[in-house]
Amino acid sequence: MLVQKIAAFTRNGAGGNPAGVVIVDRLPPEQEMQRVAREVGYSETVFSAPSEGHWVTRYFSPEMEVPFCGHATIALGAALAQQYGDGAFKLAIKSGMIEVSGQQTDGSISCILRSPPTRHASVDPSTKAELLQLFGYGDDELDPSIPLCRINAGANHFLLPLKARDALSRMAYDLGDGQSFMQKKNVVTVALVWRETDTVFHARNAFASSGIFEDPATGAAAAAFAGMMRDQHRTSGNSLVVIQGEDMGHPSEILVRFTDAVGSPVFVAGTTRHIP
Repeated sequence: MLVQKIAAFTRNGAGGNPAGVVIVDRLPPEQEMQRVAREVGYSETVFSAPSEGHWVTRYFSPEMEVPFCGHATIALGAALAQQYGDGAFKLAIKSGMIEVSGQQTDGSISCILRSPPTRHASVDPSTKAELLQLFGYGDDELDPSIPLCRINAGANHFLLPLKARDALSRMAYDLGDGQSFMQKKNVVTVALVWRETDTVFHARNAFASSGIFEDPATGAAAAAFAGMMRDQHRTSGNSLVVIQGEDMGHPSEILVRFTDAVGSPVFVAGTTRHIP
């Protein structure tokens, strides 16, 4: 089984989040996909097989299957474009149909994915208190212009908005406690964000649900975040940029574009690089 290794959401040709990509004629059993993902060791490995005009696609972290992964979808788009030529590819994931397109330019491949529909919900006071305690933040460190909430664009995330860059830089938490909390609350990651401008945000994503301390670029969370910001009219225009991975030494850039339609899918774009 050939596993391609592709970093998605690179910035100036470097950084990005690596994903394993497996393109096969028929998806192997779940146990085999889980075994391969564990051996690859990246935060996600994506498996995809053709079926009647679309690609049946599933995502596995080293410890479990996840419903949707943005950076692995971008990596898959790059692999499909390289193998089959530039174009758009329909993907059947667990929550429905999405699409990814890839275009090869000057030795790199740029991709755009269309996310599942987006939604968000408030969190109860006890969950908010648990979140703050887990990461060691005070209520006065939260950005009042962005709600602490649950966001979704194919997978559940908590959004933890901070009003200072140094607060984002000192993100820390106990991995075991984080894993228990996220699994109990049925979220894949906790996205911590800081607003630099009205349309530029810096993020860190705790991925303890799968035993990973931090993810350097999280397209699914960026999509969910953008959907919420649009639906609550908390950003101007029809796009925003998420800078991620800087604190890990893996600088990443995620561009999200969207229409005005509440709850509609968003478009997540990024560049890729193959990993030898």
